[in-house]
Amino acid sequence: KQPRRGQWGLGCIVPTLFVLAGADAPDKTDVVVKKVQEYVKQATEAVKTAFTTVHESEAAQQARRWMSDNANLVKQHLARLKEQLAELWKLTPTA
Repeated sequence: KQPRRGQWGLGCIVPTLFVLAGADAPDKTDVVVKKVQEYVKQATEAVKTAFTTVHESEAAQQARRWMSDNANLVKQHLARLKEQLAELWKLTPTA
């Protein structure tokens, strides 16, 4: 099974940071932890920015409008069907 996009990067970056910081020494562990925290913070900000960009994109806005318009259309059809069934029920002879 191949790792999903993004999984490989973190699995490679963390060990690399340990090697670069010389994390075998206890006093340098804090340096590595800070570097990993900074990396995670930057990655989180990048993801937030990407999601915001997608959310605000014209395509996303069009998709939301389409869903809203079609949801209203479905509601209208269901209301009409309900009316038709109610009329049919009135016409049904009682036993």
